[in-house]
Amino acid sequence: MTDREGDGDEPRDHRFSEGEGFDDPYDEFDLDPPELDIDPSKVDPVDSRVVTDTLDSQQIASDDVDASELLDVGLNYMQINRYEQATDAFERTARFADDDRLEQEAWVNKGVAHAELEEWDAAIGAHREALDIDDQSEHAATAETNLAYALWEFGETAQALEHAERAIEIDERFAEGWFNRAFFLSERGLAEEALQCIDNAIRLGLRNAKVLEEKAEILEELGEYDEAEEIAEEANEMREQAEQEIMEDRREMEGQPTGTDELAEPGRETDPDREWELE
Repeated sequence: MTDREGDGDEPRDHRFSEGEGFDDPYDEFDLDPPELDIDPSKVDPVDSRVVTDTLDSQQIASDDVDASELLDVGLNYMQINRYEQATDAFERTARFADDDRLEQEAWVNKGVAHAELEEWDAAIGAHREALDIDDQSEHAATAETNLAYALWEFGETAQALEHAERAIEIDERFAEGWFNRAFFLSERGLAEEALQCIDNAIRLGLRNAKVLEEKAEILEELGEYDEAEEIAEEANEMREQAEQEIMEDRREMEGQPTGTDELAEPGRETDPDREWELE
């Protein structure tokens, strides 16, 4: 490597333009553009999305976003178990939604996605956001029962029962609400009331392996062992059938032959039921 030399033996320094310079401040190189003119005290320092979210609100007009389609994106993410992406899609849906019902639906589903990730605090917050919009709407009962479940997992058992009861008050034909109430009552030793609730859920059409297993446990608490055993056997048959259908669907997707005489994959349990509800 050699030094650049001029006409003589001494190295020649670079020379820069000696123009008039820039105004102060020079807008084209402003380090604080108005798009990012926000209060730093309101920004979580570990929030990696703060710049993206701020620019979204500045650069994307609400009229340019179809919030209902964005909601569908979130639901599709839920179907393939991409729950983190789902929470982001639902949050953006809520931000861009012009209709309160759609915004509320987005918050409810965001709460479900957080529950799938076992992020109970975030799930509770999302369901409370939904209820703050309208605590009497078509989505309110779902928000209440999902909130009850998240509170239970978070250790707030007393509040959980209150919200489960609230869900039934809003919609007395809400089968999932009756089931959750039955579960919370059973956990508190109130088996007789729990049995009435779970029978209501079954009469309203909620009959699956998880519901029947819960009813069998309640019957055992009441000393109804014969009926409990019968219900437990029915629940086991339903669960085995559900697992068989899942295996057949998987083989069909992989192009393999299906049939009821094939054994289920060993060492794998599948629970198709949930205690919360997507909207």
